[in-house]
Amino acid sequence: MKPILSILLLLTPISAFSGEILERDLENRKHITSCALESKVSHPAEAWELTLESGYTWNVGSNTSIDYEIVPTQLTLRTPTHLTWWEDENGARLIVRGRFSLMMETITVGPESYYLGISGAPSVEYWFADAKTSIFFSIGGGVGLTDSTRIPGGQGQDFTLNWFTQLGLRREIAKDLSLLVGAYFVHHSNGGQTNPNPGIDALGFTVGLGWQF
Repeated sequence: MKPILSILLLLTPISAFSGEILERDLENRKHITSCALESKVSHPAEAWELTLESGYTWNVGSNTSIDYEIVPTQLTLRTPTHLTWWEDENGARLIVRGRFSLMMETITVGPESYYLGISGAPSVEYWFADAKTSIFFSIGGGVGLTDSTRIPGGQGQDFTLNWFTQLGLRREIAKDLSLLVGAYFVHHSNGGQTNPNPGIDALGFTVGLGWQF
């Protein structure tokens, strides 16, 4: 009996030590996995982003004699990075994401009163090394509806095409929250489906907030 007790007494600390090693190994594995997951989404451009922007635009050009003024509001979803064109050793990068927008425009001066549409475009973005500031540029288009009145110089029909371009600056102001400001140009016309085919060319600014998730 005594030899058995001695063996058990010897094995007890060994088992406890083995259990401690196993527990530490599991904790290390969890830490490594957690760090790996965090590194995959550590940069804002690798996350989804939802932005809400609005501003004011004024008619430019000679497509219409009406001095349109429009409040352009957009709810935009940006995808994670699709393409990295360039990246330096400090972390600055030039990337391309996709963007899809719901356009909700209030026409404050003009025969129509609203424009509701959708648009899509690539979002080309230069991110500074701090990963908090970026410059973004988009050019794209889509389709939409307005309440046309057939007034000369106004839209010739309800269904119209849209084309836009935007150049802006994004700055992180809190975790997962950014402030966006930019210059914005939008064009509306019906692509020659009516004659005459008046169009709207409006230029102005936008301000908004973005949420990364």
